[in-house]
Amino acid sequence: MKQILLTALALNISAFAFSQQTNPFKLIDHYAKEAIKTNQIPGLAIGIIKDNKVIFEQYYGAENLEDQKKVGPDSMFRIYSTSKLMTNVGIFQLIEQGKLSLEDNVSKYIENLPEDWQNIKVKNLLTHSSGMPDFIAFNDILPEYSGSKTIERLSKEKMDFKTGNEFRYNQTNYMLLSMIIEKITGQSFGDFILNSQFYDAKNQVVFSSNALEKIPNRIIKYNYNPETEKYEKSTDVEGKKAYPGNGLAITLPAFLKWCSHLSKNDFLNQGTKDMMWQPFEYGNKKDVFAYGWEINKTNNIPSYGFSGGNVSAYRIFPQNNMAIIMMSNGYNFFPAQYHMINHLAAIMDKNLTDNYLLAEESIIAEFAKPDNPDAEKNYYKIKAKDPKWDFEGTLNNIGYILLRNSRANEAIKVFALNVKEKPQSANAFDSLGEGYFSIKNYTLALESYKKSLELNPENTNASNMINKIQNLTTKN
Repeated sequence: MKQILLTALALNISAFAFSQQTNPFKLIDHYAKEAIKTNQIPGLAIGIIKDNKVIFEQYYGAENLEDQKKVGPDSMFRIYSTSKLMTNVGIFQLIEQGKLSLEDNVSKYIENLPEDWQNIKVKNLLTHSSGMPDFIAFNDILPEYSGSKTIERLSKEKMDFKTGNEFRYNQTNYMLLSMIIEKITGQSFGDFILNSQFYDAKNQVVFSSNALEKIPNRIIKYNYNPETEKYEKSTDVEGKKAYPGNGLAITLPAFLKWCSHLSKNDFLNQGTKDMMWQPFEYGNKKDVFAYGWEINKTNNIPSYGFSGGNVSAYRIFPQNNMAIIMMSNGYNFFPAQYHMINHLAAIMDKNLTDNYLLAEESIIAEFAKPDNPDAEKNYYKIKAKDPKWDFEGTLNNIGYILLRNSRANEAIKVFALNVKEKPQSANAFDSLGEGYFSIKNYTLALESYKKSLELNPENTNASNMINKIQNLTTKN
């Protein structure tokens, strides 16, 4: 990546405090093009609304890699789990109309629920605190299964945890929300969402959770294959029960209209939105999430949003009267959606600058480069800016991504850096052990796993790997 981007990313964040003469849209355009290059994003659309006006709408790259059709206003990106935001708004529209309550038991609207599900409330579905098993985890639940047939199959499984105790992301929650919507409105889920939220953009939105279905202008996600070093089109096939959780494909103009309606209280009044964005009180007193929305705070300024498929994200900043949309169709290394939203927000308003995330973005970008010669130097330069910054999880994730991309020696260097930074971390040593094991350096792998087990005697993976390595070396 060019030095100018590194400077903007981490080394001198004040670069974002542009003067009145500086055009922020040129900075956004420059950043978008650099992000595309860094992450090898095939196609991208970015939209920004400020004070209820579209102030930035731009398209980059190709809808597909087969004929290089350019991304444009008619391109419908699959936004995957960002679709949940439209489901959330639909539920709160019914709440605002007095047809539904957060405290209602799901069993009030859906028959033949398992006994363990009887006290699950609507609020538990929105906050992923239901504890129900997730239908995604069961291969025998077929795409064509109806909601009722899926419930029948899941009734044979135990609850994952006590209802209300914790956050655990779960597609079953949203399947049930769509069934509640259909019960109350008498409409199909898709029709209700289109009629209530996309009445002025119906031809720019489509519901489908089948990547093989031929839909004009719909963009299918590309997955990067590290072995062939090429992109491959997604072939995921799910049925209508997945629509509320991941089924929406939408153009940027339609998304911008939706965003504007939400900001202007056309969908929900301000009191209802405030309720929707309130933190849910989990039993474990740890998890933080609103009613279907992620909660973020930058310099004590709140924002709310969600992402999907690691290729789309939406964030609204109520105090700033601003919202940002990004939609893409693939990436080759590290999921970029959160860093991109954060970076765009910082360009738009220096008060929304999250220095840590900008620094993390720079670290990832350098390690993503082939052989990454300056990555470690860049890491220490960034770390010197604020020694309190903790990048243990970031380095661990980078190491595993390098490992999956057949860059084992580079991965080991990252894991070793993490161990150097966190000498008391059992997880860091465990990861280093996996790196050495991947290149069959059993001596150093054993040494790392033993250190991990010493730091955390309950690390069963380390003990299992120690036994495995000792068996392998004994046989040899």
